Parts: sequence; structure tokens; C-alpha cells
Amino acid sequence: MAPSMTSTEASNGNQSKAASIKTLADSAALTFVPSEYTYTKNPNDMGDANDPEHSIPIIDFALLTSAYPDQRAQMIQKLGRACQEWGFFQVINHGVPESLMEAMVDACQRFFELPEEEKKEFQTRNLLDPIKCGTSFNVAIDKVRLWRDYLKVIAHPEFNSLYKPAGYGEVSLEFSKRTRAVATEILSGISESLGLEADYIAKAMNWDRGLQILAANYYPACPQPDLAIGIPPHTDHGLVTLLIQNDMCGLEVKHNDKWVLVNSAPGSFIVNVGDQMQILTNDKYKSIWHRATVNNTATRISIAVPHGPALDTPTLPIPELLEKEGETAKYIGMTYEKFMELQASPAAYMVPCLDHLRVKDN
Repeated sequence: MAPSMTSTEASNGNQSKAASIKTLADSAALTFVPSEYTYTKNPNDMGDANDPEHSIPIIDFALLTSAYPDQRAQMIQKLGRACQEWGFFQVINHGVPESLMEAMVDACQRFFELPEEEKKEFQTRNLLDPIKCGTSFNVAIDKVRLWRDYLKVIAHPEFNSLYKPAGYGEVSLEFSKRTRAVATEILSGISESLGLEADYIAKAMNWDRGLQILAANYYPACPQPDLAIGIPPHTDHGLVTLLIQNDMCGLEVKHNDKWVLVNSAPGSFIVNVGDQMQILTNDKYKSIWHRATVNNTATRISIAVPHGPALDTPTLPIPELLEKEGETAKYIGMTYEKFMELQASPAAYMVPCLDHLRVKDN
């Protein structure tokens, strides 16, 4: 006969069926992580973020876009090394006002704080709906539910916006424009770091029609942070992703087989290379595993802004690079829309999507 639950355990069990992690976390009775949220991490695979070996590279955007060729050339070279050795870097002096970044975080926080009934109209499982919110990835297939709620809004090629909370539309429009401008310059720098024309990748990927998503994540304080996960290890599906967060850290990057907590400078963007870039460069530039952890102190909010090709554009290794390196293509082609569908499917749960496209050895 199974032991009976205490009233607190029963309350936690009922609360764990809540539509959002915020509802669960706001429960005064919540004292432990419910079983369906339990995620075990290996404490022995953590690296020291203060070790210079584990400090992500810093790209000075002002030098990357400098009118002085020598300064720009040095930063492009550093950008190429960051993409090759890390797949992650932080960008400073990018010109996006810190006040705008803070306003964007605040607008997203106010959305998550809306009553659950008011958010229901945006709850959907359709991959490319212009606006959607929810929790976990896909509750129907997730083996472990995530300690996170999300809001995803497509901002390009067509801008979409929420009508609530007040002010979200104006802030998100300006933020998406400014962020896309930074991403465009980064893409140009990456092209040049590969020995290509600055606009090569943008033209090949139909960047003018490329997908940009404002993806806000809400990670409330967790009573047992070592037993839960915000987002499990994954790679991003696009070309480059830009990320900002409030003053709570939580992003961990896998570097040299160690998980490293990313400490970013105030007002900086954390940028990472996505799967489409790894395909384009035939594995030269890496789409790196990363995850979001939680804490028991305060709510963390991050806003990731993935930028990808046009949805109907297939990504293949760049012919000029293959010829230059004397390599054969390691990937078959797939449109960006099909790739995103693959990533959202059970076949890609905790498995690299790139493995499905990799050319099998003869």
C-alpha cells in the first residue's frame, strides 16, 4: 500500500498541473520541486566561469564597424576565432540604449504578470503562429517539464505585437529594429571572417525576408534549483541569436566539455552561432550546446532574439568554402521552416537536429 501524501505534498501535486510555471511558483504551499519537473544535473561537469579559459570572448561592436580598416580587420579576425572556438561571445558598445533593453525586459515581465485568463488567448502549439505563449517546450512530449514560461512574437519579416500590457508594442518595435541592425552587422563581420564578401551570407539566406523572433523567458525562483531546469541543453536553430537578461545570471554554455556560467557585462548582448551557421560553414563555426538554469533567490527574465534565413530558404554548405578547404559537404539541404519543424518534433528531443541532416560516411 502506497504511503499517503501530506496536505502540502497533495497541494504541490495539484499545483504542478498548473498552466504556467508562474502559477506553480506563486503557490505559498510549494516547498519542493514536483516530480514531473525533476531534472538531474551532473555537478562534476561544471567549469569555473572566472577561469580565463572559460571566459567568453568580447567583441567590441564599435571596432567591428569602425571606419579604420586595421581596427575592423582585427575585430573581424577575433569574431571568427570566437565563432570557431566558442560559438558564443558578448557584444559591447553596440549602440542600443541600455534604457531600451531594460524597458523591453520590463514589458515582458508585465506580460507574464498578467492574470492567467488574459494570457489564454495567446496559448497555442502552432510553430509559426505570430504570437504565442506557454510553458515547457511541448508538454505532450517533454520527459521533464521546464521551470519556465515563454512568450514568442515574430517581429520580422512582418512585425507583430501584443496589445497588452500597455506599451509593449512601441518598445518591442524599437527593440526589434535596433537588435536586427546589430545582428546584420554581426552577420557581415562573420561573412568577412570567412573570406567572403560582407553581404554574402545575407544574400544567400535571403536575410531581407529572414525570420526574427522575440522570445522572452520567465524563470521564477525555485525552491530546489539543483533539481529543476529552465531549458535543457540545446542548440539554436537560426543563424545568430542575441540575448539580454535582467540582473540574474542563469545561462550556461558547454565549453571544453564543461558547463560554464556566462557572466555578461551590463548592457551587453550575449550572441551565439546557430545551427544554420554551422551548416553554412560545414562545421567550421559551431552551434554550441547551452542551457538555462534556475535559482532560489529571484525571478530571471531573458529575451533571446534568434535571427534566421527566410523560411523557404534551404541552407547548404557554402561552395566557396568547400573549394577553399578542399572539403565535401557534410550536410544535406533543408528549408529553414522544415528545420524548425524538425527541432520541435519528438525526433529532436535532446538530440542535435544537425545529426538528422549530416551526410552519412560512405
